[in-house]
Amino acid sequence: MHSLKHTFTTTLLAAPLSFTLLAFSCSSHASWLDQGADLLKSYQASQSKPESKSTSVPGLPKDLSSEEIQKAFKEALTKGSETVVSKLSVKDGFNADPKIHIPLPSSLKTVQSTLSQFGMSQYMDDVETKLNRAAEAATPEAKALFLNAIKEMSFDDVKKIYEGPKDSATQYLKSKTSASLKTKMEPIVEKSLNEVGAITAYDKAISKYKKMPFVPDVKADLLNHVVDEGMNGMFYYIAQEETAIRKDPIKQSTELLKKVFGK
Repeated sequence: MHSLKHTFTTTLLAAPLSFTLLAFSCSSHASWLDQGADLLKSYQASQSKPESKSTSVPGLPKDLSSEEIQKAFKEALTKGSETVVSKLSVKDGFNADPKIHIPLPSSLKTVQSTLSQFGMSQYMDDVETKLNRAAEAATPEAKALFLNAIKEMSFDDVKKIYEGPKDSATQYLKSKTSASLKTKMEPIVEKSLNEVGAITAYDKAISKYKKMPFVPDVKADLLNHVVDEGMNGMFYYIAQEETAIRKDPIKQSTELLKKVFGK
């Protein structure tokens, strides 16, 4: 069973600090994170002036504050994370998705090929399906970890992600949750592999394989394989959500996101 290590940018247009929120939202070339980076720079510039005591970002409506920018960013990430967990934790969330479907470990490809030659491919096909079922059962554990990592983001963290590469939010979540996620997922995957019959199916397939003449020995760590591939699948879709949020936060549709980044 494998470790679930699985897994938001357009060109920034230079804008004067006097640009209003409307000007930001009307730019067809600037993503919302790029806009956010300019907002943060505006805020920092205003704070560097001795006469400035306001916590709002100048040039924006309703005295938009740095706290509101930060909260809006967290809301977007929260919604994206919840969407991913909901998408992958249902039946066929992994199994029917070609982008993240968990294949057999490479060490079992020989077994699958050999059995197929004798019309017994269904044995390894059954193992493969059950590996995906185990990942689907374990995915809900990621939600609390993602949400806690987002909650703990500092203003500096938000700034770095705004100004970082297109997958910087995904990489942030990965760095903050991977170790804990693996620890939480392993016993659930292990239990699930047994409950869905993956181990029984594996033993049955191997017993058929070993009866074949002149076949090589095989070893497979199913637990680590499922955990790793499951985590990769989750972070793959977290990155997809990050990209979508960067392109159009209004689709995420909360009042705060509209206030910070909308028209």
